[in-house]
Amino acid sequence: MTRERLSAEQSRAIALDAAQRLLIEEGPQAVTLKAVGAAIGKSHANLLHHFGSAAGLQAALATRIGERVSAGIAEAVRRSRQGEADPIEIVDRVFDTFGREGAGALASWMILTGDREALDPILESIHSMVERLREGHEDRPIEETTLWVVLAAIGDALLGEPLAKALGLPRDRAREVVRRLLIGSTGLSEGVAAGERAP
Repeated sequence: MTRERLSAEQSRAIALDAAQRLLIEEGPQAVTLKAVGAAIGKSHANLLHHFGSAAGLQAALATRIGERVSAGIAEAVRRSRQGEADPIEIVDRVFDTFGREGAGALASWMILTGDREALDPILESIHSMVERLREGHEDRPIEETTLWVVLAAIGDALLGEPLAKALGLPRDRAREVVRRLLIGSTGLSEGVAAGERAP
């Protein structure tokens, strides 16, 4: 039986899938060439060929997460503008990306290790998304709204669970607060944003 040979792009995608799983399950310090190689049955040399270094792997992962962050938010905003979704979905997409998908942990790790340039793909993706969202909506504070929603999501990803517990609050209270703030800033009532749209 012959094994199908994967393209370089397919091999990179498989490695990045494994890297993201490690990021989510074990934290950013677990995203090493050795660990990713072990997860997918590839050698250290093979991963060096595709990414150049551990920093290259992490940068590629940051690029992937950044693109997914901006694509998910942009799609939720597009659907909201067409009446197919609401601000709650936008907040949930941002919080899920930085929490469950590991973007917050990756960003904090890069800041703490002094590798701030590795954050550029995430920041550039968010900037590009804001530029697209601004078109036709120049009267809205899209940059400011993006700033506080993303910062809240990162803070929640890093400290939300223990802080909510220490304060005796439900785990998702930060997300609920940001939803209310975004609903208020868009001028929708909470009932309308939850799906009870006016005819």
